[in-house]
Amino acid sequence: MSYNVLITGGSGYLGGTLLNRLQSAGLPALKLYALVRKDSQAEAVKQYGAEPLTFDAYEESAVREAVLKHEINVVFSLHDAFKADSAVAFIKALAELKNNTGRNVHFLHTTGAKAFSSHMGAPIDKPFADNDNLHGIHKAQHPPIPFLQPLLDTNITVTELSESLGVQSYVFAPCIVYGKGEGFGNKISIQTVAVADAAKAAKKVYRVDQGRPTWPVCHILDNTALYIQLLRNIVSGRQQGYGKNGYYLASPGSVAWEDIYSGIAKAMYKRGAIHDDTVHQADGAALEEMAQGLGCDKAMVAFQLGGACLLTAKHGVEIGWKPEYGPEHILSSLDEEVDLIFQHKG
Repeated sequence: MSYNVLITGGSGYLGGTLLNRLQSAGLPALKLYALVRKDSQAEAVKQYGAEPLTFDAYEESAVREAVLKHEINVVFSLHDAFKADSAVAFIKALAELKNNTGRNVHFLHTTGAKAFSSHMGAPIDKPFADNDNLHGIHKAQHPPIPFLQPLLDTNITVTELSESLGVQSYVFAPCIVYGKGEGFGNKISIQTVAVADAAKAAKKVYRVDQGRPTWPVCHILDNTALYIQLLRNIVSGRQQGYGKNGYYLASPGSVAWEDIYSGIAKAMYKRGAIHDDTVHQADGAALEEMAQGLGCDKAMVAFQLGGACLLTAKHGVEIGWKPEYGPEHILSSLDEEVDLIFQHKG
């Protein structure tokens, strides 16, 4: 069976690195497409052997036309974790293609570990794994901040709509991803950048929680390797969990936010960006300053750089994924990470 694979979000940190690494992944022959918005992006994706496609990923008719015209039977969506509209359009189009060809079709949705965290009403009394009944856990979650509900709803919609239409779906959860991106667009993380941006605005590094809550971490290359392993199994016909059994966390383990804060504080103080290298407890005034640095409401600061996530990764290892970097590697890399952030953001 021939595979026509579409990657969305290729200008991003995760998507760009995925496009780059696919070149040397040694996958069986496939036709690679990349969704782009601008002419400059179209030229950029060609260097990865991808054919650029330009269409509105939120317009159902445009998605349908692209999927059917190019017979795209695998979609890796990396462009929107919150809104379900685009995912729904792709799933419906893939289902129609399956009806036309009789061949299996696949949709991978990129969410975030936040969907399985204290911010979203997930369990925080004990660890749970990505091969547990995460769909059932999701259905029982109630985010303390109602604004965040769509993140959960989108994961649930992807799983249930795909199942009802015969599309094999996967929900991929990146966590705190770090390291230098390899794509043509964004080359820096989101989570470590948030800590640095908040600290730069407040002139100090602040913790936003009590105690030592932990969060899963993953090097960008290991995160990319799980995407590729999922695709490798698809194109080689190897069985792997999908649908309600299709949740995947890319992470070798977790670290405490406090240790991340501490490493970033030392690195930023050394560069003269903050007043000291100590981690302080945030009060209302500090949260206001941090919010300005993050460009968000004060109530959303902790969502960006704190909280507890007890989700652990077992599913990826079961399907052949082998992370190269242990969880503690991020702590020894934070000076380099801050250097990278300053290079790209100043």
